[in-house]
Amino acid sequence: MDRVLMVFVLIWSSGLQAEETNTSKVINDIRLEGGSSRCSGLLQVKHQDTWSEVDDSDWDLKLADEICRQLDCGSVVQAYSKYTDSSAWRKKPFCFESESKPRKCLTKRSRVYPSSLEIICSDSVRLVNGTSLCSGRLQVKSNQSWSSVCEGDFDRQDAEVVCRELGCGTPSIFQGGLYGEGEAPVWDKNFHCKGNESALLDCGSSGSARETCSPGEAVGLTCSEPVNVRLVGGSSRCAGELEVKQQGEWTKVDAEQTAWTLKTADVVCRQMDCGSVILAQEKQDNLYKTMSRIDTACLQSESVIRECVVIKMTTSVYTLEIVCSDSVRLVNGSSLCSGTLQVKYQQSWSSVCEADFDQLDAEVVCRELGCGTPTVLRGGLYGEEQAPLWRREFQCKGNESALLDCGGSDSAPDTCSPGEAVGITCSERDNMRLSGGTSRCDGTLEMKVRGEWRPVVNYEIEWDQKVAAVCRQLDCGSAVSTKTRYTRKPVWLLRHPCGQSDSLLRECLVIQDFIRSATLVVMCSGNPEQ
Repeated sequence: MDRVLMVFVLIWSSGLQAEETNTSKVINDIRLEGGSSRCSGLLQVKHQDTWSEVDDSDWDLKLADEICRQLDCGSVVQAYSKYTDSSAWRKKPFCFESESKPRKCLTKRSRVYPSSLEIICSDSVRLVNGTSLCSGRLQVKSNQSWSSVCEGDFDRQDAEVVCRELGCGTPSIFQGGLYGEGEAPVWDKNFHCKGNESALLDCGSSGSARETCSPGEAVGLTCSEPVNVRLVGGSSRCAGELEVKQQGEWTKVDAEQTAWTLKTADVVCRQMDCGSVILAQEKQDNLYKTMSRIDTACLQSESVIRECVVIKMTTSVYTLEIVCSDSVRLVNGSSLCSGTLQVKYQQSWSSVCEADFDQLDAEVVCRELGCGTPTVLRGGLYGEEQAPLWRREFQCKGNESALLDCGGSDSAPDTCSPGEAVGITCSERDNMRLSGGTSRCDGTLEMKVRGEWRPVVNYEIEWDQKVAAVCRQLDCGSAVSTKTRYTRKPVWLLRHPCGQSDSLLRECLVIQDFIRSATLVVMCSGNPEQ
């Protein structure tokens, strides 16, 4: 690799060193060493003609993929922690997130038992321009050149081999033009896979008559995600403690070292096809155990869970319990308590026609989702959905615990016109207040979580946007003034950037216990008698 990587290196103390020193370094090269090819092995960097291994802290699969791409080694297949007997360069992984030269990336440190990063890349196949590591336009490498593949030279058995080679599940979609047109040359062979090969280039092939692909014929592929996420110990597959499959073993997910909120837990529910989140909380075990960590900032970017699992495992006593709604959800809304209603039956989601749904039905849905009472109920409120229509009219009494517990009758066919798929806005539960002031519209901001009122703190960004949301959600007009008040009591922590959107503030609360000092006192302009 002839690219020169300019970086700044900080000598960092791990607690085993007595001093810190800042220095500037030049790293001349990167490589994967000790694997079966140049595209697999321990990640190493070269400095002053010496190769050193890279520390594995804070890396996930998505970031490891950037190494594979920079080395022209296709896509990442696997990434592991590997214990070594040498000191390691600590590479801050965000440096590899763009095509530009990394900067301010490396930290060299000494410790007793460092662990390094081992990466296995696909080498000869890759998917580009997709929405995840398991989707994109297919390209194949031969003689150091990447080529697109024509749809007519590729079938389902070929797709099964590619998905397996990339560490993904089975192919769900493959078609020409699925992920745009390819600018690469066209692969000049027709693949003849049997479906059980370990690599696409192990398959038989014959010469193709094509010199170019017609517009829309460069094959794109979507593989399913491997089954490596689950909830265990709950009443259904959609409730329990979160576990991920890492290095071939199921491990619980740590809730202590990563800031989990309702909003990030909801990503887990949606990706597991379990509806919307109802509850997320930490559970304390009796003993420290080896656990996995998930980068919740990565989850918020809509990446799939597998790509956000931190490669290096940790030890903790706090696990994460999530309860999802399973059979109902609200989509395309501005919060977890608003959106177009969808109901799941036989693993398929359906929208509900406005005429088949009334206020009593809406009360059941809002309560099932952990929200307050319904405030708005209207067809087309949150746009049209492409989901099929639910073919039964709900007949809830209003006191049922779940929508599918309600009675119902067959709906008249083809009676739902465009714009009539029902949307719901549920109110927020009475779990936020201003306490200790002269009226209900001024005082210390407190929120109620799991039955307990605590002051709220936020140390990540300025309060301005959140204060406006507080006054608005309390129906107290706009913010007039704010100040801080110090406390040594337990508090709830708000997380950035959740509160910068229209999300309800409860969705932004970190589920862990915190003890902070500076809480917020708010005065709103609203009439306290309202």
